[in-house]
Amino acid sequence: MLMQARVILAALCLTAVATSAQTSSQQVARARDLGVPFDGTPGQLNAITDVAGVEVGATTLIRGEGALTVGEGPVRTGVTVIFPRGKQNTDNVYAGWFSLNGNGEMTGTTWLEEAGLLKGPVGITNTHSVGMVRDSIIAWAVKQKLMKADEWSLPVVAETWDGWLNDINGFHVKQEDVFSALNSAKTGPVTEGNSGGGTGMVCYGFKGGTGTASRVLSRANGGYTVGVLVQCNCGRRPQLTIAGAPVGKEITGDEPYARIEERQTPGSEQKGDVGSIIIVVATDAPLLPHQLKRIARRASLGLARTGSVSGNGSGDIFIAFSTANPHADDAPGPNSVQTVSTERISPLFQATVEATEEAIVNAMVGAKTMTGIDGHTVDALPHEKLQQVLKKYGR
Repeated sequence: MLMQARVILAALCLTAVATSAQTSSQQVARARDLGVPFDGTPGQLNAITDVAGVEVGATTLIRGEGALTVGEGPVRTGVTVIFPRGKQNTDNVYAGWFSLNGNGEMTGTTWLEEAGLLKGPVGITNTHSVGMVRDSIIAWAVKQKLMKADEWSLPVVAETWDGWLNDINGFHVKQEDVFSALNSAKTGPVTEGNSGGGTGMVCYGFKGGTGTASRVLSRANGGYTVGVLVQCNCGRRPQLTIAGAPVGKEITGDEPYARIEERQTPGSEQKGDVGSIIIVVATDAPLLPHQLKRIARRASLGLARTGSVSGNGSGDIFIAFSTANPHADDAPGPNSVQTVSTERISPLFQATVEATEEAIVNAMVGAKTMTGIDGHTVDALPHEKLQQVLKKYGR
């Protein structure tokens, strides 16, 4: 009886820990919770999933600690997927993409540029897992019978480098991890910070990762929603600007990569970008591919608001899609589509810029300090110090 009681007590304790962890994750602060001022009106969730139909799934892989052993770990990585119309809807969406700086990868963009169409999910992972994620998306679609026997697929999969914290050459993202992300995709809140493909990422010298935000236009401007999801791994500490305040210059010290750069260029004051950023923009506004390419370009301005100069070593690649115009590509056609007038597209540009800026800050605010390979530690953006800096600059 005593042994049974101990087992039951242990089980209750584990349940309490799990529940506490779940509650804690649900209560993670976001930038607005800290009083960071942003322009524009967010959607109900302030997330890419405010765009009706969009589903997001993620698999987060965190295992091991200590010295790097390639193939074993430590592991700090994952995969994120974004379905434009949900995981059971195979209808194409109009899309466009833009490379601000091409030191990175986004597969499937040759056909996207040619046809202006995106089918299936957008995947984001680490640099050396792009092929695995791409092939796994196809395998999943076949298994789910979402592809006909004579169909082909060119999935869009993008990456950022997590090799400071993660055993990136260990190829730890497996097909089952991608399947898990795909199967778990849903509407609702999106986990930010150390999540999915963003698990091991660094942003402006602080812990980065996954972030999201949205904007809703006024009824006079169409009432459309724009949602953004970022996987941010870009920028250097002195560049970081939040709500116009030079946060990176005020909160100094303990910046990652410093040891590597000092060995490469002793005494160098000018440090280049080591990471990248992937930005996914979704909207329910009826836009054509060339208009969506214009939207994707505007993500650059949201990134610039946070201080990035898109340095030579940074892969800054953006994609935008519209969930409007269902069945626009149905055969045999011709098909009727709607589109926002060119003269009324500027509010959508503004919404994209605003949501991108906030998504990047949300990624840092939502991230937690992480230690990875060889004891490399990346500190989270300290919330109280951030508030102090914003107050100092009247923000």
